[in-house]
Amino acid sequence: MSSLPTPVDPPTMQRSPAFAQAMIAPAGRTLYVGGQNGIDGDGTLLDGLRAQTEQALRNVLTVLEAAGTDADHVVKLTIFLAAGEDANDGYAAAASVWGAHRTAITVVAVTPVRPGVLVEIDAVATIPE
Repeated sequence: MSSLPTPVDPPTMQRSPAFAQAMIAPAGRTLYVGGQNGIDGDGTLLDGLRAQTEQALRNVLTVLEAAGTDADHVVKLTIFLAAGEDANDGYAAAASVWGAHRTAITVVAVTPVRPGVLVEIDAVATIPE
């Protein structure tokens, strides 16, 4: 049995190259990554949706690595996007950092709690044994 999550894409549903309809997580330890913003290691909020999305995903990748896992083991991303922002701009930025790691995703339009924050991303991942 593989330690990697398995995508579930029913043949009667549209298949996206960017995300899976669902993921089966193998038994074992689970990591829940709290919401990551486009804030760099110095505490600076980057400017614009593209830069913030790239940084938020780099932050997710950093937390995954610190916990002993990686993007291949992510089963779910939730992307909180400031209302009125174009999700396509975020998707383009995500591809440059996240690559071809398909996972289940949910995108929610929200009112940010901090001025200037345009995106927040959290993740659920398995930790390989």
